[in-house]
Amino acid sequence: MIRIERRLAQPKWLSLAVPIGSVVVAFGVMTIVLLVTHHSPGSTFRRIFDTGFLGSQSLNATFVAATPLLFTGLCAAVAFRMQLFNIGGEGQLYAGAILGAAAGIALGDHSGWLSVPGMFVAGAVGGAALALVPGILRAFLSTNEIITSLMLNYVGALVISYLIFDSQSYWRDTSSPTAKVFPQGKNLPDAASWPAAHVGSLFLPFGLLAGIVVALFVWVLYTRTRFGFEVQVIGDSPRAASYAGMRTRRKILAVMALSGAIAGIGGASQDGDFRHTLDPRGLTTAGYGYAGIVIAALARYNPFAVVLVAFLLGGIQNAGFALQGADFPSGLVGVLQGLILFCALGGELLIRYRVRFARSGHAAEAPA
Repeated sequence: MIRIERRLAQPKWLSLAVPIGSVVVAFGVMTIVLLVTHHSPGSTFRRIFDTGFLGSQSLNATFVAATPLLFTGLCAAVAFRMQLFNIGGEGQLYAGAILGAAAGIALGDHSGWLSVPGMFVAGAVGGAALALVPGILRAFLSTNEIITSLMLNYVGALVISYLIFDSQSYWRDTSSPTAKVFPQGKNLPDAASWPAAHVGSLFLPFGLLAGIVVALFVWVLYTRTRFGFEVQVIGDSPRAASYAGMRTRRKILAVMALSGAIAGIGGASQDGDFRHTLDPRGLTTAGYGYAGIVIAALARYNPFAVVLVAFLLGGIQNAGFALQGADFPSGLVGVLQGLILFCALGGELLIRYRVRFARSGHAAEAPA
């Protein structure tokens, strides 16, 4: 017989051993898959590390891929710490991109000292406003925020597509006959392009650096302030928090607004750092918000771990693009990426639960 029991105490060594073991198991299973499909495991793994993490060109591409994942991962982690399951990071990123682009177009003719902070703030406002919708419904009507935040993702996708493809909106370029036939967003002025840091041959986007600062802010807020203490108490025991006089509704609204604001900054970063226009097709096909949920779970809601996991996942995504070819189909790339995430998430269960093997009619043997 096999029984799964919740651990009463979690040994510290498990937090290190389980992730390492999960990666080892993932690569073991990947090796089997590659052998079955007649691909060389050694050559494939070498290409993954070379194209994802080795060399300045590979690292620069990984930094670009990791930037939006960092924001959506922090968005999910901030809410999940209070047992608020904000699944709407995708839509909140769209909202931030919409308002961020609007601010960039409106302020872009001025100095970057005005347009860049304006886009940053506008993106945060857009994401926070959308996140407050499920937050208000949860706080005052006890509506499940999983459903409402998820549904708003589709609303956000429809709105951002409507602004460019189905209307003559402020965001759409109508300055040329070509733009009228083939819809596209207005290009942001040069002053609205976010600056980047260069360390040798490495390119560090402003959004990536801002995301690391946001991760530090979240860590300080949740570990060194009364607000963070109350969020932890409410997440662990809402009844105890209510008995202690903590204002649960206000915390729900504040946490959801903070979570959405972080995703919204990620959307504004897409406008200012990389795309330099409102790009509905590129944003809606990337799936940054849904990947952020996985990142937050793998990082166990630790903001610094979110930074690391976002970087690793960004590198894996870039390696996947490089692997695709006539002899290496995209479906196989997806399988390899999925195995890594599946094993990593599955390993998390061993931190919270233990597996006992017992013979029928006998006491349980030593736990696994």
